[in-house]
Parts: sequence; C-alpha cells; structure tokens
Amino acid sequence: MQADITLGNLASALSLHAKEATLVAELQAGSEEAFSWLIARYHQPIYSLLARTVRDPADAADLTQEVFVKIFRHIGSFHSDSSLRTWIYRIALHEGLNQRRWWSRHKQQEVTIELETVDCESGEPARLKEMLADPGESPYEMATHAEARERVESALRNVPEPFRTTLILRDIEGFVYEEVAEMLGVNLGTVKSRLVRGRACLRKLLLADADARNTSADARRTASLNNLHGEEAR
Repeated sequence: MQADITLGNLASALSLHAKEATLVAELQAGSEEAFSWLIARYHQPIYSLLARTVRDPADAADLTQEVFVKIFRHIGSFHSDSSLRTWIYRIALHEGLNQRRWWSRHKQQEVTIELETVDCESGEPARLKEMLADPGESPYEMATHAEARERVESALRNVPEPFRTTLILRDIEGFVYEEVAEMLGVNLGTVKSRLVRGRACLRKLLLADADARNTSADARRTASLNNLHGEEAR
C-alpha cells in the first residue's frame, strides 16, 4: 500500500512537471493563450500578496501589472531551476521590496507611528537568534469568519518586516519552508526564526486589539446603563 502511494505521488509530480514544462515552452514561444491563462491563474494571488506586503495597498494594482510585465519580458530566461510559481512569486516580492524602499526614501515622513518597525516582544530592533519550531497553530487558522479575517489583516500590517513577508508566504500562501527560503534568499533556520517572531508578534497585536474591543464594549454598556438609570430617575 505504501509503495502504491509513493508511486502515485511520483506519477502526479511528474505529470505536474510535464504540464509546467509545456506551459513554459508556450510562454517562451509567445503564446497569447498561455499568457492569458497565466494572468487568470496568478493575478489575484499576486495582487493579494502585494496588498499585504507594501505600505499602501492602493499601490498593489499597479505593482501587479508591473509583475506581469516583468514575467513577459523575462520568461525567456526561465530555465526551470525552480518551479514557475516560485519564480513568479520571487518577481512579485522583488517588486514589493522596491516599492517599500522607494517609500522609505521618499515618503518616510508620512508614515504614522502605528507602522513603525519594532519587535513586538522587546520594543527593540529584531534580532534573529532563535531557530525554533512553533508547535501552535498559525494566527490565520484562528480566523474563521470574515470579521476575524479583517482584524487579522489589519494587525498583519503592523507586523515588522521581514517577519510579515515570511508569515504571508508560509501561513497564507502556503509555501513550504524550502520555497520561502529560496524566494527570500535566506537559510531555513532564518525562515523558521522569522516565522516564530512573526507569529508571536501577530498574536500579541490580536490580543491587544481584542482587549481594546472589550474595553470599548464595556464602556458602551456602562454608558447605556447610566442613561437608562437617568431616565428611570426622571
């Protein structure tokens, strides 16, 4: 049984590799249909990735277009050293990094204090020391409905780089550690360390948000009771 499963997985992997090789060949030959399929398949994931990684989500649409322009221009240099998906995401991350660098140079004075890059645990610049595995579930696994997802997305924007990008690639996009390491140009230990720090930071932000919401709700209930008692006294 185990041998059958292993052979099945191998056959599936070979089939996927063959399909990707065919697609790449068509892209490199200038097939409009192949590019249309590629855009339809990757436009939304790339847009979502960029919207989460750049300072201003409004820039994500233009950056997404630029990513596909880069793919069109450079597909001829793709030699299958990595998967096509990994190569596309690496281009997108590079564009996002360039946008963040531009923001730092030209619009740093517009950044609010909420977006300062600090270590949520110590309040100091992050130091990547730990090489730990996090046994707990990821914060995104706790976001079970739309309202919770919105709160996570909001908190995610305040997670410092490079932890935010690592979280996005591993916990949201679902890349394995090796793919994340390849895209970011770091070793596996660094990926795991960043993921531990990023998850801890995101959890802390979510807890702070929950506490603030509870405090606000308590204040509203107290105000309502006071108003009710005032009306009864009259």
